[in-house]
Order: sequence, then C-alpha cells, then structure tokens
Amino acid sequence: MNFKLKKLVPQLLTLLVVIIVFGFFTFNAQVNMENRGIEFGFGFLTQESSFDVQFSLIEYDGSHSYARAYLVGLLNTLLVAFIGIILSTILGIIIGIARLSPNYLIEKAAAWYVEFFRNIPLLLQIFFWYFAALRALPLPQDADSMFGVFFLTIKGLFVPKFVWENLDIFFYSIIAAIVSVLVIKNYARKLQENEGKQLPVFFISVCLFIILPLLTFLIGGVSLDFSIPLLKQISNTSYIYEGGLGIPPELIALTLALGLYTATFIAECVRAGIQGISKGQKEAAASIGLTPNQILKLVVMPQALRIIIPPTTNQYLNLTKNSSLAAAIAYPDIVLVFAGTALMQTGRAIEIVSITMLTYLSISLSISVLMNWYNKSIAIKEK
Repeated sequence: MNFKLKKLVPQLLTLLVVIIVFGFFTFNAQVNMENRGIEFGFGFLTQESSFDVQFSLIEYDGSHSYARAYLVGLLNTLLVAFIGIILSTILGIIIGIARLSPNYLIEKAAAWYVEFFRNIPLLLQIFFWYFAALRALPLPQDADSMFGVFFLTIKGLFVPKFVWENLDIFFYSIIAAIVSVLVIKNYARKLQENEGKQLPVFFISVCLFIILPLLTFLIGGVSLDFSIPLLKQISNTSYIYEGGLGIPPELIALTLALGLYTATFIAECVRAGIQGISKGQKEAAASIGLTPNQILKLVVMPQALRIIIPPTTNQYLNLTKNSSLAAAIAYPDIVLVFAGTALMQTGRAIEIVSITMLTYLSISLSISVLMNWYNKSIAIKEK
C-alpha cells in the first residue's frame, strides 16, 4: 500500500502543478482582457468574413462566415499535406533503395539528392520554386500546350477536368471494391495458414477495382465527360483559361518543396530500415532461388517496415506542420486565411490562435494514430 502511495503522490503533485499554472495564465488573461474591454467568445465565427480567397476547394466568397473561411483554410492545408505525403513517400522509397544500389552512378546520384535538398532551408526551397522556377514560365497567351490539353503558365497548371454524373454511385462501387479486397485478403491469409493454399489476391483485387466501377457506367447511370481548358481574351493584354481545372502556382511550389525536402529524410529512414535486416536473411533467401527483386519485396521490406514506420511518422508530422510556411507565398492555408486575415479583422487573437493550434494538434494526432495502427498491424505476433 505504501509503495502504491509513493508512486501516486508524485503524479498527483505534478498534475496539481500543471492545473495551477494553467489556471494562473487563464485567470491572468481573463483579467487583462476585462481591463481592456476585450470580450472572449466564439460568436464571431458566424459573422460575415468580408474577404475573398483566391483558391478554395469549396464554394466561398466574402459573404460567407468566418467558420466557412476556417473550413476553406483547413481543406487547403489538408490538400497540401496529403499531396506532400504521397509525393515524399514515393520519392523517399525510390531514393532510399537507390542509395543501396550496387550501381555507382545510381548510388551517388541518390546520395547527392539527399545531401542537396536536406541541407537547404525549406523556406528557401519554397521561394526558389515560387519566385524563380514558376515565375519564369510564359504568360497564358504565350504558353505551348502539352498533348493539346495541358498548359503550364505563370498563372498555374491548367488540366482537363472530369465532369461526373451520379458520382455517388461511382464512390459506392469503390468502397464496395475496397471492402471486397479486404475480405478476400483476410480469407486468403487464413487459407494459406490452415491449408497452405495461395490465392492470386493481387489479380483478384485488380479485377474488382476494374469491374465494379465499370458496372456503374454500364448499368448504374454513371457518366463521365471532360472539360478542357480554353484560352479566352478578357482585355487587350489579359488572357485567362476557361473550363478545365486550374492548379495555382502557390500550391505547386509548396507541394514540390515539401515533397522534395521531406523525401530526403524518408529516404534515410528507408535506407536505415533495409540495412537493419541481417545479411544472413538475404543470403538465405538467395539460396532458395529468389531474385534480388523478390528478396527485397518478400523478405527485406516486410521486416524493414517495422524499422521504417516510426521515424517516417515523424516526417509526416513535420511535413504537415511545415505546410504553415505557405503564408510566405500567399497560399491560402489555415494560417494565412484564419490565423492571418481573420485574426487581423476580428482581433480575436486568443480564440483564433487556440483554434488553429488545436487544428494542427488534431491533424498530427490523427496521423500518429493511423501510422501507429499500421505499425502494429505489420508487427510480428508471437504465438
């Protein structure tokens, strides 16, 4: 009993100190705000924002509320984080494996890439892509088309846009395909463990992802059309593209910088994970006739992932938080839109900064939970 009490008392004292410190700062802030006549509350979120945003994934204009402006910034932040994570993961895996290549040229090129991009400050890389690379592109009226439908100009990248009818049915088919693949994968694993038989899971999965969405076009009433960007003159010297999908240069510069920068650290995680697998296992796999590609895919990578995932999770978190540098090139993320423009208009510093901090905390915790779940799912379970 005394031993439990000795362990409990320090924890209670620590919690008490935290509560006192938090309460002190809260009380102090409340007194200062009352003395200055500043109100505290979140009612301003329903007020009209009265400012526009140059890029939004949802419908928005100045007549919408601050809550809508917050949602615009949040979606733009999530978009950058999602694209950056995908890009950095693909590049990181490729570069990490290339650094272990027996080919001298490939190995040195991968090493040069890592040393170059990770030793230049991220903010400078963002500036380079935005002010140097993308600002050197031609004006819309001078741009040459790529394959007749893609246009890369100083105002961004313009590509064809999908125009769907009955899109919800198509999404349901994708969800059905994913559920079916998970069920088949689980059945195939039990079949192999119990009877030693193998099912062509990959082939079945590919067929499901092709057949089920295809059926929605044949019998589900789903249709797909393309909206191609077309150049239109709006004045003597000004041209714009109508139709299609326009990707602003701020988004391109930010995702390129974040992806290329974070990929260097992921590459080192991949290299460390692969090198953490003993040479004996690779030699044993080679002795039974596996090719180098099969050894990497079937023996090395499944084990290396347990080493790669934890540090890679940290890089995903860093990428998400580093996306706040978007304000430097006026990309309308949550920091620029909400903690910038909305804060200056309303003066609600405590409320807006608190909401922004909690937003980044929630995103980071969600990524951590997802990656930890995946790490546990691939862990070796002893019986």
